[in-house]
Amino acid sequence: QVQLVESGGGVVQAGGSLRLSCAASGGTVSTYAMGWFRQAPGKEREFVAAVSRGGGSTYYTDSVKGRFTISRDNTKNTVYLQMNSLKPEDTAVYSCAATPTYGLNSYMSANQYPYWGQGTQVTVSS
Repeated sequence: QVQLVESGGGVVQAGGSLRLSCAASGGTVSTYAMGWFRQAPGKEREFVAAVSRGGGSTYYTDSVKGRFTISRDNTKNTVYLQMNSLKPEDTAVYSCAATPTYGLNSYMSANQYPYWGQGTQVTVSS
């Protein structure tokens, strides 16, 4: 069973940057694709980004392309989400998740991820 713990959230002004980390334990993390999702108040959880097992392939929702970068360091069992040029609409609870599935359609679907962290709040002020 994989346990995931996010860190790095906080309050930042529009245009600023934050780096989220997701530390994994309890399993062979390199056997899972990893994703970041976010949920704003009153809205559904949405896919943000995903990275393949080896880190060679990454996927993003359109609204963060060019601003966010997902990466992973399997030697440290950690996944990162570098967020630049933040906007107020990026305000949400960000959660990392692990999936044993393959393929973009699966990576974008929250119900394909059996393992989730508790989430970290990101607030972007205007």
